[in-house]
Amino acid sequence: MRLAIVTAYPPSKVTLNEYAYHLVKYFRQHQEVSELILLTDVSDKEADINFEEDGCNIIVKQCWSFNSYSILFSVMKAVKQTKPDAILFNLQFMKFGDKKIAAALGLLLPKRCVMNNIPTIVLLHNIMEQVDLESSGFTKNKLLQKIYTGIGTMLTRFILGADIVAVTIDKYVHILKAKYKTEDIVQIPHGTFELPVEPNYQLPEGPLQIMTFGKFGTYKKVEIMIEAVEKVRLRTDADLEIVIAGTDNPNVPGYLESMKTKYAHVPQLRFTGYVEEVDVPRIFADSAMVVFPYTSTTGSSGVLHQAGSYGKAVVMPDLGDLSLLVKDEGYKGEFFDPESIDSLADAIEKIVLDPVYRNTLEKANYKAATAFPMSKITSMYIEQFKAIKAKKK
Repeated sequence: MRLAIVTAYPPSKVTLNEYAYHLVKYFRQHQEVSELILLTDVSDKEADINFEEDGCNIIVKQCWSFNSYSILFSVMKAVKQTKPDAILFNLQFMKFGDKKIAAALGLLLPKRCVMNNIPTIVLLHNIMEQVDLESSGFTKNKLLQKIYTGIGTMLTRFILGADIVAVTIDKYVHILKAKYKTEDIVQIPHGTFELPVEPNYQLPEGPLQIMTFGKFGTYKKVEIMIEAVEKVRLRTDADLEIVIAGTDNPNVPGYLESMKTKYAHVPQLRFTGYVEEVDVPRIFADSAMVVFPYTSTTGSSGVLHQAGSYGKAVVMPDLGDLSLLVKDEGYKGEFFDPESIDSLADAIEKIVLDPVYRNTLEKANYKAATAFPMSKITSMYIEQFKAIKAKKK
């Protein structure tokens, strides 16, 4: 099978680029994939396709740009040139742009591929029915929220033009089937990017590192975490370092710089900036726990799966998709009220003061992560493509 994947891809900073990297890494090792065709966003740097493992050939065609109004033409031209046997879209609603028309045009692509008789699957990382538009940074205006919800319904119908839509959470399957009266929806778990050998669960000498990882400023806010750790320091006199690993959300440029200024007086507070792929294992390995200072969720959490793969305790808000993932996939952590600094401080303190409990969480999360390696996830997509081909015949 010559498989095409429409996605952002490193060195791109467009959302879901890291997930695409790991999809490609494991698809290329699959015996039924003879060639991978990456239909990526335009970059002035070459795509990162230098893998150590043996695998199939990879073709990269940079054929679309963020917020481009010609995306339908440019991507379909690349599809016509490369003639893939099947195509996978790695999507969320703002994947192709943060301007409404450009974003919508990109979401018409799956249906166009189906019309060209190409077996087409959309991996949809979030659904509008589960997005809190206010806390996610879209709008606080109630009228606009209703308008965006209507637009989201229309865009979802575009996406459902694919042969199959795959979502990462079981609840999403039921929501979409009930609302849109379609059966062409399946759950395929998010999967775990890397499965290192089981860690020894030992931490480096020095302060315990309380780490958060991601793109911050919309529904991911670092203020509550910084202030919670300050409370734990006062209560326990524990030696703690706060590590903010990642960058601004594109919708909130300058957010982390403003946090550096606001909390300049806080000792042992470190902002890492963008974390290169090769540095991710070290960032997680050095951490005593991973905190999710979220006010809402917008889909399955890649960071949670990464934390599990490195055997880390996690502190999570008791809301939305994170709670569902814990129930569905077996992750464990301390939960907190996302509107309460004291609640978060209590959760962090419990893990800081009880290394035996921390170790229990670490082992449980590593076990949960190993249940869904990316090799298994990519095999599930291959089986879905086979089913589409059989149905078409």
